[in-house]
Amino acid sequence: MKPGYLHGTDCRPVAEILSRIGDKWSVMLVMELHSGTKRFSELRRTLHGISQKMLTTSLRGLERDGFITRTIYPTVPPKVEYQLTELGRELAIPVRALGEWAMQNRARVLAARERFDHTLETSSTAALKPERQAAR
Repeated sequence: MKPGYLHGTDCRPVAEILSRIGDKWSVMLVMELHSGTKRFSELRRTLHGISQKMLTTSLRGLERDGFITRTIYPTVPPKVEYQLTELGRELAIPVRALGEWAMQNRARVLAARERFDHTLETSSTAALKPERQAAR
């Protein structure tokens, strides 16, 4: 994409789609479903920390936007499977690349955060010293 590509355009449509595909659980679901069809219970076990309600909400949103399909089998109890659509498989390419980048650069990001926080603490302490001296 060229610099300034979106200059002067309405970014709301892009932001709307990115809000769906950029949230934590949607990214994790796309990455998990990239390896193949999964049942709800399999997804719940794999995605540590997700509640049943959040999983249901995320799956419904991805289904609504055309990234996954849900197949219900008429058994007792009903068997429900989820898989990526063609659009979802296309989405999985940049999502997986971003996930891999995040894993490879996690240490660098954590180090940058630590430097920033240390600098912030140091500058806050330095800014307070003259006030304390003036109060005496």
